[in-house]
Amino acid sequence: MDCKLSISSMSLGRCWAGHDFEHKLDMARKYGYQGIEVFYEDLVDVAKRLSGQPSDAVPSSQSQISAASWMRDQCHSRGLAIISLQPFMHYDGLKDRSAHAKRLQEWELWLDMAHAMGTDLVLVPSSFLPKEQLLGSVEDRAADLAELADMAAAVSPPVRICYEALCWGTYTHTWEASWEVIKAANRPNLGLCLDSFNIAGNIYADPASPTGKTENADEVVASSMARLRAMVPRERVFLVQLVDAERLDRPLVAGHPFYDASQPARMSWSRNCRLFYGEEKAYLPVLQISKTIFGSLGYSNDWVSLELFNRRMSDTDPTVPEELARRGAQSWQRLQQDLVAPVAAPVTSKVPAVKLVNEAPLIVASL
Repeated sequence: MDCKLSISSMSLGRCWAGHDFEHKLDMARKYGYQGIEVFYEDLVDVAKRLSGQPSDAVPSSQSQISAASWMRDQCHSRGLAIISLQPFMHYDGLKDRSAHAKRLQEWELWLDMAHAMGTDLVLVPSSFLPKEQLLGSVEDRAADLAELADMAAAVSPPVRICYEALCWGTYTHTWEASWEVIKAANRPNLGLCLDSFNIAGNIYADPASPTGKTENADEVVASSMARLRAMVPRERVFLVQLVDAERLDRPLVAGHPFYDASQPARMSWSRNCRLFYGEEKAYLPVLQISKTIFGSLGYSNDWVSLELFNRRMSDTDPTVPEELARRGAQSWQRLQQDLVAPVAAPVTSKVPAVKLVNEAPLIVASL
């Protein structure tokens, strides 16, 4: 498998916890990543720092574009590509069309920021706003995304849009649902993001259940992967994101430390409990999903990104960026080994040293 490894900037530590963009880039480089997905909160943090604005200020459009250009320089000086900007949130299917028009104005800025960063890819996740704020039909969501795609195709150079189904999305919460929207929109620069967490987080995992799983979870995943093989052309997959998640000791319901009455259980679980592939307590069928994507679907010669959300990212411990970069690199090596292991072989429990791409090898301990 000859994919290139990337990680989300936010996944190496939250900026508001004191983890600055430059240090996170240094750790990504140290552990052999080749690319970065720039999370918008990091861009805003950089824009405020460069312009000397207070933390509660709203940076101007020009300061955000300047920050995007600066981030590009920082990445390139370390041999890292910026593979995407994300997430353009809560766009598809807004009932309030004046709010929709405002989002299109914001999209113009996002296209400028993508150009300043040197990336041609922006991620648009499915909306999880309340149903009363959203239009429910596939056609409505497709029309909105087609509008974004047409604007993105008209700029020079053109920009691609990667649409992702969040597993707690209001209407679009499976890869199949996102694919229906993409097909209906029918724009060549609109494609799929396949995220192992969001795929399995809806049809396999149920953090509010005592078992941690949905009914007939294994059969449902097998059917979904068969549909993925049969329905989706390789060229319509614009990005693959790979992470796992923690099997909780008790259901995520009222009384659980991660419970938030304002959020679906899967969202609270996502924000606190994602793990890298194969780590302790990880239990999603990431290997099965990966075999479908990299084997049957033929996804290769392209980017794979590790998009982690976990409570550790919010820790002010200065070692967080290095720890997360190391753990992600180890998980990627483990997955590559397991993808070529004999079917009957047990999952690898020990991880050999990570061979670094950008500097001399460093011996790292097993997880």
